[in-house]
Amino acid sequence: MLSSSARRGAAVLLSAAVLTTLSACGAAPDQPAGSATADGKKTQPGAATSVADFGGLEGLVSAAEKEGTLNVIALPADWANYGEIQKAFQAKYPKVKISAENPDASSADEVAAVKSRKGQTRAPDVLDLGIAFARSGAGENLFAPYKVTAWDKIPAAQKDADARWYNDYGGYVSIGCDAARIPNCPQSFADLTKPEYKGKVALNGNPTKSGSAFGGVYAAALANKGSFGDVQPGIDFFGQLKKSGNFIPVESTPATVEKGETPISIDWDYLNAGYAEQFKGKGVDWKVAIPSDGVYAQYYSQAINKDAPHPAASRLWMEFLYSTEGQNLWLKGHARPVLLPAMTQDGTVDKDAVTKLPQVQGTPTFPASTELDKAKAALAEKWDKALS
Repeated sequence: MLSSSARRGAAVLLSAAVLTTLSACGAAPDQPAGSATADGKKTQPGAATSVADFGGLEGLVSAAEKEGTLNVIALPADWANYGEIQKAFQAKYPKVKISAENPDASSADEVAAVKSRKGQTRAPDVLDLGIAFARSGAGENLFAPYKVTAWDKIPAAQKDADARWYNDYGGYVSIGCDAARIPNCPQSFADLTKPEYKGKVALNGNPTKSGSAFGGVYAAALANKGSFGDVQPGIDFFGQLKKSGNFIPVESTPATVEKGETPISIDWDYLNAGYAEQFKGKGVDWKVAIPSDGVYAQYYSQAINKDAPHPAASRLWMEFLYSTEGQNLWLKGHARPVLLPAMTQDGTVDKDAVTKLPQVQGTPTFPASTELDKAKAALAEKWDKALS
């Protein structure tokens, strides 16, 4: 089973593992009769494309409360502050009970659940996906178009023009290191090749399954004369790191870090920063560095299952996530919310949380959809062979 650090199968990519829990049965519940808009028209919750279709937020809340449940999947409590986010939503809307399944699932598992559970009451209502999966899922017509109230504040490059997905939060690939066990923590991918790190370097999963692990390979490619269109140098880098004995194919988790099994872990900066706080007082001195030679950032994306068993609750969840409260909760978890620029400008951002973000020089660029697809295919074909 993937750990919370590996599960996100995607800030940019992949994942798989067939879950035995995906076989639950059940017929789809009856949909609410619909909500009246300001002009008296009625819209089925599953067809609503904005809060206006419910007559406003109050109408959306009422429709969601009638459904009474929100099915979420793949949301580990220690990932981007999702534990507190779910508690805050539950406290605000106590009549909409969150049913959380398999927090350690990957993006591929999420998509598989949408497909295999179509028409079932236990199908996921909402999805938190790596961008590659968000784009491919939209292409397969799996997601419902819905524009949150903050839609216009989301940069055009960070959302699907048809509102089938939009980015939520992101971060940079970083190198976490236990300074209590490693005298000189690495600051770059080049550093990771040093003999002193033999048997100490890990990713948080298999990059053909984990988006965050894929991000590590992509960053390594950029550090070794690769590009968004050429991830091969990153694959070669880890192949060579494996041959030298520095890279260990052990899935890095907070547990393996605390035990000293993976004292150097390549992961998103918001996760590594969170672990630094988590490990205080446990004999682990966790340091975080954005590799100077491989600066790579990526966002995750939100989407609503087109056949969500609780369509109103799904849309209420989205409204909450893209509210000032929801965005600041992600920020509190050291992730950079997509509305950070807008909130900084209008003064609603949590300034204290901003000061705790890992520092990065420069503005990141992001791979295009075709480049992500090409990299995904290359990983699927060549990763296992490179490490054999």
